[in-house]
Amino acid sequence: MKNSFFCKSPYINLYDRPSLNSKISSQILYGEKFKILLKKKNFLKIKSSYDNYVGYIKSSNYINKFKPTHKIKILKSRIFNQPKIRNKKKFNKFLPFSSQISILKQKNNFVMFQKNKWIKKKDICQIKKKEKNFTKILNFFLNCKYKWGGKTYNGIDCSALIQIFYKFNNKFFPRDTIDQIKFNNGMKNKKKFKKGDIIYWKGHVALCVNSKKLIHAYGPEKKVIIMPIKKTINRIERTANLKVKKICRI
Repeated sequence: MKNSFFCKSPYINLYDRPSLNSKISSQILYGEKFKILLKKKNFLKIKSSYDNYVGYIKSSNYINKFKPTHKIKILKSRIFNQPKIRNKKKFNKFLPFSSQISILKQKNNFVMFQKNKWIKKKDICQIKKKEKNFTKILNFFLNCKYKWGGKTYNGIDCSALIQIFYKFNNKFFPRDTIDQIKFNNGMKNKKKFKKGDIIYWKGHVALCVNSKKLIHAYGPEKKVIIMPIKKTINRIERTANLKVKKICRI
């Protein structure tokens, strides 16, 4: 099966194997395009069209015809069942940052992206819009919990935190740190850091927000956090026995 499909859930987990007990390796977001490679044990083996990531999903919430025109520009956009802020029934669900939608209707500063599902118009922008301010995007995720394989407000890992900036700007960037290191040119050592430096370790990545501090989804702290650059490098070397592998520019 080689047809293209689009995710119609806020996000769907990608598993390493066709089992819910398997490790979650990544996620696909609402409106994200993918190809079905095969069916196995009530699971679908898919390949993401954005980053060519392969994994298994268990979901039937997808369609084969979709033309997104806008995307979510905030951390999460609440889904309503009516174009009103004050209504008794509102879904306790959100569309995550960088989800892609198509507007079906507009009313009362709301847009309908799916039947009886509305979000605030101020939460979206044109799909072609670019945001060069990477700190603005990464800061959306401050204090979000660290989650291996996560890509949303509900949990995100270190490599996804970097990749989400490129995804929002419609540019390809690998999903995992091992591939990001190969993809980017850079140097191994640097005495002075500056805003926009990406620091890679084996299995970890962080981004400098200025010459003194960095932001990363850090497992030991269980969240996205801003920390001093030099102290972080020393801590990772001391606790994980890992030295910096490469330093690149975003």
